Amino acid sequence: MEIIKTSLDGVKLIRPSVAFEDYRGIIFEHFNSVNYGESGIGWFVQDTISISYRGVIRGLHGDDMTTKLVSCLHGRIYAVVVNYLKGHPQFLKWEAFTLTGDNRLQLLVPIGYGNGYQVLSNHAIYCYKLSVRYGREDKQFSINPFDPKLNISWPIHNPILSQRDREASFLE
Repeated sequence: MEIIKTSLDGVKLIRPSVAFEDYRGIIFEHFNSVNYGESGIGWFVQDTISISYRGVIRGLHGDDMTTKLVSCLHGRIYAVVVNYLKGHPQFLKWEAFTLTGDNRLQLLVPIGYGNGYQVLSNHAIYCYKLSVRYGREDKQFSINPFDPKLNISWPIHNPILSQRDREASFLE
């Protein structure tokens, strides 16, 4: 596995190692608790999968207790991570990544960071591992994906949003 630093403190891009590849396809280790734990990536207790369609934006969400390891198992997504640690020198800085089923990249999203994504393919299967069990929504923060203070350039215009994401507050 290769661990790549990003411009955001604590956010890492991870390229899992390919175990086997031949004319039938590829077998790779998506997660191994020992290897990831020894690499300082952390321990995870829950996997959640979402399947979304082209143009959908999910997020930007986060909380003050969950580390996430996210990846795109099938399709292609534009993943965004935002530093939401008040008082941090990188507060409200964001970075975007293209995650696909083909590149198999994973993104480590630390506690206090918001993340979201937009589906670029006809549909995508998105996996996120959580360091704590998912609880009530009121523990999470939501940032409006179109907040002018962030000025995120989402690739697909006229996206599909949940009511929660559409009505998320703008930053003050």
